[in-house]
Amino acid sequence: MADDMTQSKANIPDRLRKIRPVIIALWLSLLFLPFAGIKASVILFIVLGTGTVLMKAIRMALSKSNALDSAASLSCRIGTLPCSRTLRRVVFLFLIPFLFIAPFISSNYFIDVAVLSGIYIILALGLNVVVGFAGLLNLGFVAFYAIGAYSYALLNTMFGLGFWSALPVSVGLTTLSGFLLAIPALRLRGDYLAIVTLGFGEIVRLVLNNWDSVTKGPNGISGIEPPSILNVSLCNLSYYYYFVLVAVMFSVFITNRVYASGIGRAWVAIREDETASSAIGINTTMYKLYAFAFGAFWAGFAGAVFAGKMQFVSPESFTFIESVLILSMVILGGLGSIPGIILGAAILVLLPEVLREVQLYRMLALGCGLVALMIFRPQGLFGGKNVSFRS
Repeated sequence: MADDMTQSKANIPDRLRKIRPVIIALWLSLLFLPFAGIKASVILFIVLGTGTVLMKAIRMALSKSNALDSAASLSCRIGTLPCSRTLRRVVFLFLIPFLFIAPFISSNYFIDVAVLSGIYIILALGLNVVVGFAGLLNLGFVAFYAIGAYSYALLNTMFGLGFWSALPVSVGLTTLSGFLLAIPALRLRGDYLAIVTLGFGEIVRLVLNNWDSVTKGPNGISGIEPPSILNVSLCNLSYYYYFVLVAVMFSVFITNRVYASGIGRAWVAIREDETASSAIGINTTMYKLYAFAFGAFWAGFAGAVFAGKMQFVSPESFTFIESVLILSMVILGGLGSIPGIILGAAILVLLPEVLREVQLYRMLALGCGLVALMIFRPQGLFGGKNVSFRS
């Protein structure tokens, strides 16, 4: 009797896997119901259900043929590491010239979106250090972003410091705040760590919103000066685009070098197995402090760049939704993958703008896409199979 119950429980995942296409089609149809009505939702359910069933049948038929096995083995032999490196170099050689000539062939609207994408790329790279490299779930990363932006805004408007004079102070304060948060927070793991970081993010937002004498509360701080280079102000959007582009290249280079160093290898070892890492002599507490501080460093840098670009900051720009958005960029691109982080940030910034014509459906399409990604490729676009949050 007990064996029969155990076998029936083991068959439950197989049954759910068989009806998964129907569940996905039903879920998407229910989401579509408030926008298009019952008739259109039923049609969508029929089309999606039929399509997914047909795709599954075709895949099963192909998997039984010897031709597919030989093609798969051939693709495995062809798809070696040197080929992937060559492909990356070709993409890099074509992409870099396009990025540098983009202001000459694009509108100001596209340039503005590209600048915002660059700022989010820097943010996502910083969060990737904590989540992707060290495996520590942080849901309050936007707090460091806010500290960097507000510290530069206050130093500029109250003390008259320029961008380059205030930047070391802003980044230093943000790095110190990340280090101080990590000291009590790293006693926790998994969901408990996420709750603590979430609380820290909300505390920072509430302080910025209620400390009227310093932060001016909900009204925010205006009149922030943009950066200047050789006495040339970067208030022009094209100039600021090149400034952000260089900042992104700098952050990618430094992050990649740190990841390839001994510190990066220690982070990966802690992410995979903290107990084993401690047993071989890695000071796990210190390296986790490094991860929090290094990630906060990039958030503070991005915050200062954001404040210089907008010339205005307010608590509304640093809500919990921003933390979720940055984390979604990391998960979409793939935990621990620097090219994936860049692609994920670009997609989640550009896609809502591309779908702006369908205002009612763009966030629905974005949410459906993320859920479909988590179902069919949970490791992200460029992530490995073994990368996950540490619980």
